[in-house]
Amino acid sequence: MKKKETCSSRMGRVGGQAVLEGVMMKSGDNCATACRKADGSIAVSRTVFVSARKKNKFCALPLVRGVVNFVEMMKLSMSTLNQSAEMMGETDEPETKFETWLREKLHINPVAVVSALGIVLGVALSVFLFIYLPRLLSSLILPAAAPGWRALMEGGVKVALFVGYIALVSLMRDMRRVFCYHGAEHKSVACYEAGDELTPENAKKYSRFHPRCGTSFMFVMILLGILFSVFINLLFPSLGTLRFGNLLYTLIKLLILPLVVGLGFEFILYAGRHNNLVVRVLSAPGLWMQRLTTREPDETMLECAITALKCAMPAEYPDFDEATYDRSPKPAPTPDESENPLTEQTAPDGTDGGDEEKKADGGPTATADVTEAPEASKEPEMPEASETVAPPEATETAEAADANDDAENTDAAETVKASITFRDAEAAETVGATELPPSAACPEHEAL
Repeated sequence: MKKKETCSSRMGRVGGQAVLEGVMMKSGDNCATACRKADGSIAVSRTVFVSARKKNKFCALPLVRGVVNFVEMMKLSMSTLNQSAEMMGETDEPETKFETWLREKLHINPVAVVSALGIVLGVALSVFLFIYLPRLLSSLILPAAAPGWRALMEGGVKVALFVGYIALVSLMRDMRRVFCYHGAEHKSVACYEAGDELTPENAKKYSRFHPRCGTSFMFVMILLGILFSVFINLLFPSLGTLRFGNLLYTLIKLLILPLVVGLGFEFILYAGRHNNLVVRVLSAPGLWMQRLTTREPDETMLECAITALKCAMPAEYPDFDEATYDRSPKPAPTPDESENPLTEQTAPDGTDGGDEEKKADGGPTATADVTEAPEASKEPEMPEASETVAPPEATETAEAADANDDAENTDAAETVKASITFRDAEAAETVGATELPPSAACPEHEAL
């Protein structure tokens, strides 16, 4: 029971989106974008985004908050995509002359201009593909059909265009990787909301489909659009006969678009906090569409998503290090760093330079990991197996050689003694005093 309460308290506290080689997570006012760079490291950017729903009570009203959230998420998505491109180093191209002229003469940021044009063109393309074109095709296919059937045909064409558009986009290699990061975002959020420890191993076990996904939101808007199209055709049955009926119909759909967005947002909020039969039935088409917009991520993508989530929730993960999942190669150590400072240096005579100090201190002369060498004064003993008995002739020859050596040594000693005595006598006569002892008269005598 306690675990269920903990999990329910985590529902809806964090959300995000996939970006170029990374994930953006948003929790409250904190936004964190984590992108995997080419060298394997993770670049993290933290920003603060305060919604207008917190500043103005009117913007927090039901239905109104859905429209406000839609506009804010469009703006945040574009800025996050541009930010991820900068983090990946894909905007380092030199400015053109026109961009320089805009910046210097008109004081306009070229990136902001491009982003604004992208939003305008994107909205125009969406209106043409999902409002005007379905209406035109349904009029050509069923020109004399009843308004209700024509609205259903329009909805079918709209769904087919949406699915076909996603399928074509998924053929692009870069978009496939974005869809993989999309799946990593869903798995990480699901792991957090389940109350499990947020690790790549645990997040891998969860589903890549999430009921609060933007894909589900878009599909819910399409379904609501079909429902509103039926009402419009029933209320204005003569629109199909007018010369500019299709344009008027498109204008009406644009006017009621905020209402559709608001209702879709309220349903997504409800679906994210409840799991009953009605929610499962209405969320099923959006979950099916996520099979196209999400893919199974690898471990590196999960690491990136977890990094973004934990950085977006610093109060809950205060000790998290951004470099936890850094996979960049470590720099090779320099020759000075690779040398062991404890390596013993060899003296010029081939002996260990630290032996004299160790001997002076009375300590051992061998290191701990080296076997103590035998003393130099000890002659190595020959193994018993190698000892042999000398023959009698060799023994007699050796004894004779020893006797000759003794005789030679005796003669040399007598000669030295005689010379010393002679020098002592000369010294006594020269001094003319009492006879000095041999040791005092000749210092060399003591040595001998």
